[in-house]
Amino acid sequence: MPAYEYECNACGRDFTLFLTLREYDEISELKCPHCGSDKVQRMFTGFFAKTSRKS
Repeated sequence: MPAYEYECNACGRDFTLFLTLREYDEISELKCPHCGSDKVQRMFTGFFAKTSRKS
């Protein structure tokens, strides 16, 4: 399940949401879990995949 990192522009705190791709597509309004503000922005984060095959 992908992790999406956000930053609240109102209180300045970061938070992470673990959402399926469907949940991410269906999210209409996102609020900060710390202060309840809707002034949040997604942060750029890295991505990695772990497989069982050796490279």
